[in-house]
Amino acid sequence: MIETVLQFLGDTAPIVGAVLAVAGAFFTLVGTIGVLRFPDFYTRLHGASVTDTAGASLLIIGMALMAPHWLVATKLAAIWLFLFLTSPTATHAIANAAYVAGLQPRTGPGARSSEDGEAT
Repeated sequence: MIETVLQFLGDTAPIVGAVLAVAGAFFTLVGTIGVLRFPDFYTRLHGASVTDTAGASLLIIGMALMAPHWLVATKLAAIWLFLFLTSPTATHAIANAAYVAGLQPRTGPGARSSEDGEAT
C-alpha cells in the first residue's frame, strides 16, 4: 500500500512541478507588466516585489519537484530561503531610500493623468 502511494507521488511530482513552474513564470510576467503599467515608483516597486517573490517561489518549488536528486532540491530550498528573506527586505530599503530622498507617491484622482512624472 505504501509502495503504491510512493510510486504515485513519484509519478505525479514532475507534472505538478511543471504546472508550478508555469504558474511561477506567469506571476513573473504579470509583475513585469505591472512595472510597465503602474503610474508611479511605489506602485511599480510593490507590484514587482510581490509578484517576483510569488513567481520565484512557485518556480523554485516546481523545479524542486522535478529535481532528479534530493541534493538538488536542498540547494533549491536554500536559494528559495535566501530570495524569500532578501527580496522584501531589499524592496523596503529601496522604498525607504526613495521616500527619504523626497520622492512622493502620486495620490488623488488625477494621479494617472500627468505625463511629466509629477503628481497633479
